[in-house]
Formats: sequence, structure tokens, C-alpha cells
Amino acid sequence: MKRIALKRPRVLLVDDEPDLLDLLEMDMIRMGLDSARAASVAEARACLSSGIWDLCLTDMRLPDGDGLEIVRYIAEHAQATPVAVITAFGSAENAVAALKAGAFDYVEKPVTPEKIRSLVRSALKAAETEIVGNASRPLVGESPPMRQVRALIDKVARSQAPVSITGETGTGKEVAARLIHATSVRAAGPFIAVNCGAIPENLMESEFFGYRKGAFTGAETDRDGFFQAAHGGTLFLDEVADLPLPMQVKLLRAIQEKSVRRVGGVNEEPVDVRLISASHQDLQAAVNSGRFRHDLYYRLNVIEIRMPALRERREDLPELASHILARLSDPRAATQPVLLEAAIAALEQYDFPGNVRELENMLERGMALADNHRIDVADLNLTPLDCGGTLDSEGRGGLQAHLDDLERLAIQDALGKTGHNKTAAARLLGVTFRSLRYRMERLGME
Repeated sequence: MKRIALKRPRVLLVDDEPDLLDLLEMDMIRMGLDSARAASVAEARACLSSGIWDLCLTDMRLPDGDGLEIVRYIAEHAQATPVAVITAFGSAENAVAALKAGAFDYVEKPVTPEKIRSLVRSALKAAETEIVGNASRPLVGESPPMRQVRALIDKVARSQAPVSITGETGTGKEVAARLIHATSVRAAGPFIAVNCGAIPENLMESEFFGYRKGAFTGAETDRDGFFQAAHGGTLFLDEVADLPLPMQVKLLRAIQEKSVRRVGGVNEEPVDVRLISASHQDLQAAVNSGRFRHDLYYRLNVIEIRMPALRERREDLPELASHILARLSDPRAATQPVLLEAAIAALEQYDFPGNVRELENMLERGMALADNHRIDVADLNLTPLDCGGTLDSEGRGGLQAHLDDLERLAIQDALGKTGHNKTAAARLLGVTFRSLRYRMERLGME
């Protein structure tokens, strides 16, 4: 029987240092890959124009230019070819610039075989995988802002570039992060979501990086941290602005080195994760005030996706409400809930400070109060102030304002008793940390 030879992937190696090219070629041979050399931008372009390549690995500094020129050339003429760059140690600007230009990923010098093999495996897997959209379309709406968000998610799906998702509370930042993961080459890997504001400061290092047995009292066995749990997948850092400065330093090192050291450990462990971060706060303002490290911001904010507030896409309300009602209702029920036109009109007049999450809570309440599954304005429990009504003679908003005052006092009391520890205050109030954060923002207490 005649044996059919399988095509071996081809890798173009671009560098002007012969010794480094020798090492890279040896790595490619060990991985069963074919490779070719180029020592300049001009040679690289000639190779790229004369054949099909499964991967290009290029240095940043070349005799006749830099690696960014090759990244841009591939983005214009060979989009199916992933390109990764080798940058000088600590050159965050080069790494970020390459990712923004369209590079799949980067590796810092000194180059080790482990780093190269991990990068090459990920890049080749990305080139072979057909990325398809999520059929459930969790980001509902056809308004221009939502179409722009989905287009940007499609664009970043094949990259390993860190993504920063911004937007008000309740706009769907975690939904966007999960969609990026689900439509990426890492979809088969884990998606680990971490609420940075809900972790006590003294436990942060062990929670993020894991610990060794005996590292501290109670450490009876080795334990993985968030980075190890997300290996091969995506690590989503929600409310990253809440990280204290000492932890920001450790996180920056983990991102730069692509490795972590457990608490009580000696050696660093390589980790392969894609980072997506989110915050409802203005990170640039946090940098300017000294609450957030500039170098970490620069690393995390390579590609920014801004989630629009619900009031900025009111035309999506009917479709979004129908989608939420379908998800909340029992599909086996004979009668499905219906949102009456008057209720839709009332929702369209409301500003939704809690955005999509508030809409979901409102509709869930409406389903519980509605007669014959027909949700009317009264079932939504919108106060006159919510819908643009008038204030009373004392300049207050009636019942809603009174309830807001009581809620504000309860939260202030809980924060005072817990030394302004939001996690402990939420526990004292009997609500979740996320619910407390939303309530504080709604009441102007952040």
C-alpha cells in the first residue's frame, strides 16, 4: 500500500542573529516542522510573497527596519498566516505595538525552547481552527454600537492580545469576555472569571498563583491558583481596578514572564493563559491618580472594547427584552410572557442606571406580578420619578427617594461596621458583592 506523506507545517524565521536562528531551527526540527530563514525585512517579504506559510516568527530589530513592518505586511497580504514577534526583555512598548498591529502573540528574550514551543503550538492551532460565531448570540441588538462591539470581538478572536473591556455596571462585560473566549482558539480550554474586588488582600497571592503544602497555616496540600486553573484557556479579571498596588506588581510580572511562582514555592511554572480584564471605573483616571500602575495598564489595555450603556442603544430594548423573557420563562409552559406596548414605551423612557442587569431584574419582577402572563407598566414597578415624573413639594422623589435614603443608610452602617470592607458589608447585609456594588453605584456612593 502506498503511504501518503502528510504536509509538514512551514515556519518562516526572521532574525539577523545566526546563532539565534540556529536555535530556532533546532526547535522547529524537534517539533516536526519545516522552516526557512530570513535575515532582513526585504528577505522576509520575498519569502512571504513566494509561498504559503503556516507561521512567521520575527525579531523586532532588523538591519533594514523592524518586525512591525513584517507584521503589517502579513496583515495586508497574508492574513491567514499567524505572525509572532521576539522582543527585547522588558520592551513592553514593542510587544504592545506588535499586538495592536495584528501579531498573534510575542515572546521576550532571552528565548527559551519552552516559550517557543508553547507559542508555536498555539499559533499553529489557531491557523488550523475555523472560528465560528456563537449561535446563541448573547450580545443581543442590532444598534450601531452593538454591531461595532461584535465586529471587534470577531477581529480579536484569533489574537492572543490582552483585551480590556470597559463600560458601566451591568452592560455585559463578562458576557463579552465569554464570547471572545468561545469564538477563539482557546474555546476548548477553561474560562476562569475572577472578581478582583471580592478577594481579601491577604489571600490574593495564593488565590492567583496557588501555594505549596506547608506554605502557611492551613496549607495542607498543594493547590493551584487562578493562573494554573486557566492554563490553556482564558483568565477574566473583573473589576481589575480594585487590585491593590502590591498585587498589581506581581500580576505584571506574571504577564511579562508568562510564568508564576506559588506561595511557598521556589521555581516558576510556565502558564499559557489569555488575559481579559474589565472595569466599570476609568482606568486612565486611576493611573493618573496613582491607584493603578501605568505599566500594568499598558499591558492590559492592548485592545479596548467599550460596552455601550443601555440608554445609548434604546432601539435594542424590544429585542433585548424578548430575549431575556425567553431565557427566564419556562419553555414547557403553555403560555409565554408578553411585554405589552405600554410597558415597552415606559422602558424606553427610563435611563437604566443598572443597564442590562437592571432590565433583567425588572422583567423577572414583572413576570412574577403579571396577570395572565401579560406584563404591563404597573408590573415593572417603575416609579413616576423613573419615567420622568415630577418631584414633590420638598424637592424629593416620593416613595422611591425615601426607599433610596433608607438603603443608603443601611449600606453606610454596614460599611462602618466592617471598616469599609465591601465583601464583609455585603455578607452583613445578606446580598452578593456584585449586588452591593450595583446598589452603591446606583445611589451615587462609589
